[in-house]
Amino acid sequence: MDLNSIHNVYFIGIGGIGMSALARYFKFMDKNVAGYDQVSSPLTAELTDLGIAIHYRDDVMQITGEFRNPNSTLVVYTPAIPKESKELQFFQTQDFSIKKRSEVLGLITEGTYCHAVAGTHGKTTTSCILAHLLHELKVPLTAFLGGVSENFNSNFLWTGTSTSVVEADEYDRSFLQLSPTVACITSMDADHLDIYGSDTELKKTFGEFASKLQPDGTMLVKKGLPLEGLTFGLEEDADYDIQEVRLENGGYRFSIKTPETIVRDVWFSRPGKHNLLNGLAAFAMASQQVDDLAGLADALGTFQGVKRRFTYHIKQDNLIFIDDYAHHPTEIDAVYQAVTEMHPHKKTAVVFQPHLFSRTKDFGPEFAQSLSQFDAILLLEIYPAREKPMEGVHSQWLLDMVENPNKKKISKEKIIEELRAQSPEVIITMGAGDIGLEVHKIKNAFDHEN
Repeated sequence: MDLNSIHNVYFIGIGGIGMSALARYFKFMDKNVAGYDQVSSPLTAELTDLGIAIHYRDDVMQITGEFRNPNSTLVVYTPAIPKESKELQFFQTQDFSIKKRSEVLGLITEGTYCHAVAGTHGKTTTSCILAHLLHELKVPLTAFLGGVSENFNSNFLWTGTSTSVVEADEYDRSFLQLSPTVACITSMDADHLDIYGSDTELKKTFGEFASKLQPDGTMLVKKGLPLEGLTFGLEEDADYDIQEVRLENGGYRFSIKTPETIVRDVWFSRPGKHNLLNGLAAFAMASQQVDDLAGLADALGTFQGVKRRFTYHIKQDNLIFIDDYAHHPTEIDAVYQAVTEMHPHKKTAVVFQPHLFSRTKDFGPEFAQSLSQFDAILLLEIYPAREKPMEGVHSQWLLDMVENPNKKKISKEKIIEELRAQSPEVIITMGAGDIGLEVHKIKNAFDHEN
């Protein structure tokens, strides 16, 4: 498909983090852009401010005239949209060109120097760091990010078209549409078993992604993963290895060993060993295109973070409030490690919103074990997203497995009240659903009291 011949782009599920980045891209390319989403959000509000028309009812009558021409309209949809969607069915029966988000990303990045970041954890932060590093080194690029970078205050960056940065999403095997020049796999923990059926099949598909690398391309993998490529690790004698780590002012000072040299006195401000690895992966990827290692190291020190990735909302002597997107046991463990390293011996209270019935069912005992580490656990109802309820899978079922007596199932309306009752020194909100919409309420309540 020649995207230059397309005048109109219509998005079904436009409010998703990946879809909204694509919508920004096409609007930037001076296309007519519109779309549907189930609910309004800060992301859809930003798109509306750009002049993109969005409606929130699955209704064919809401599709305006210019987007009803199949000869000049591309329809982009997210796999999270149910097959019974009225608007999707309308386009399917009217001979429109309809593509998944991943297919469109493949078309846009084809022919570019494409950096693709894959992994069940870490890909959003790594791709945001990578975009920041390349931007600081004046590389013209287009970046499609799975989170809102604090440096750009956006999930989309455009300074040119010769280089692309893409978060390579394993959900629905989407990343198999890409043909990267430089690829990275940060992790391959079991996830999305509703799609893959087994951990074995998931790992097999990551192998297929690795085979999509361009013939002269470079693959980087976390040391220990069963894939060929240059390795990166934290004091693991990897090809790219972080060494001599020490805590300093809420961040890290360290050295990076590369295959050719050692870069010393590197500073990185994002807490947690997992974020150190994300920064190293981004550094290693960028160094395949940019020779200025000292410049890349300096740029690491100016990375500000990603919204909802260990984001501080209150940072005072008597109270810390951190919000994080963690929605898998491994990610919860990473948050706990970072909290206890940066704020040792402080009483913690976590408010967790499980994401998806299927994920909760698949990893119930692991979730319970990870949550049990915190001093107090406040558990919200499961956020269903694209799923319908599963019999026997609910928050109380999960809570019963938590081996910590200081636990409670609560509603969103009770979050502030229950947190006050705990008198924590560190508050953590976690989850990939709509818990992020509660953050400003919590911040305002406790800021006022402190």
